[in-house]
Amino acid sequence: MKPTPPIKTIAELSHHAVDEAGGKGASLADLTHAGFPVPPGFVILTSAYQEFLRAHPRHEDIAAQLARVNVDDINSVERASTVIHDIIHDFPFPEALGQSVLEAFDALGAEYVAVRSSATAEDSAVASWAGELETYLNTTRDQLLDHIKKCWASLYSPRAIFYRIENAMEDAEVHVAVVVQKMVNSDAAGVCFTVHPVTQDRNQMIIEACLGLGEALVSGQITPDSFTIAKDTVTITQRYISRQTKKIIRGTEQHNVALTLGEDESSRQKVSDEHILRVAECAKRIEAHYGFPVDIEWAMEDGEIYLTQARPITTLS
Repeated sequence: MKPTPPIKTIAELSHHAVDEAGGKGASLADLTHAGFPVPPGFVILTSAYQEFLRAHPRHEDIAAQLARVNVDDINSVERASTVIHDIIHDFPFPEALGQSVLEAFDALGAEYVAVRSSATAEDSAVASWAGELETYLNTTRDQLLDHIKKCWASLYSPRAIFYRIENAMEDAEVHVAVVVQKMVNSDAAGVCFTVHPVTQDRNQMIIEACLGLGEALVSGQITPDSFTIAKDTVTITQRYISRQTKKIIRGTEQHNVALTLGEDESSRQKVSDEHILRVAECAKRIEAHYGFPVDIEWAMEDGEIYLTQARPITTLS
């Protein structure tokens, strides 16, 4: 009997599936089952990553490299990261798994996908790997397997190694799944905090918005529009409209490009009040669903709002 490939659609996953789908994958499954607008996709489970490592003739070298790391010596961190990345990069993608991944891609019916790392120690109430692991947007079928390997390797970037040690995870079994979702070719995107991250006012939400892909916002390349929302009445109480001089869009050569904006487009409000309030209503329902404050990433295409991430806010006192 042919073995079951270590791949599940997001809809097939349990919201308790952190061990097999990582924090991000389990969260997206939970949102999907709860009826929130999550782009369809599938997850290459942590078992695939573990099988890849076990099959690697140098898999024991990874643990040996980590054991030599001294966080007070940045050179030792970077040296270990480089060696481990080379170990993962040089080993071929498993043929049977690769075929299953490409079949899942074809079944999705998307020309482009977003490929996101999803660690098992990710997005808990006390720690978040946000920004530590890799994401690849507008990935094509030809790029998919390479980007999955890069997501696996990102568990050993210098900043991820630091993060693991700082959060006392150096001895923990940390594995990584990979989420593959139909790409939202966003006209605008942003984030939402269901509790004000600065004042920590529980009746205030903050929504940030930018034109184009949200990568420009989360990477700090632009200053977004910012809206303060009264949670009880779901009304905008304060707004700041920034000047956004460029937006990131899908280019023609299979990579993202920064497009310079004209004066009128750069200075106007990036998303209408109606859509900001729709994000707020959705965020309020997500917070009620989880029972704790959340940090949400959203994207808008042709007027429709999609959720690409929801995780606990870990910075509240």
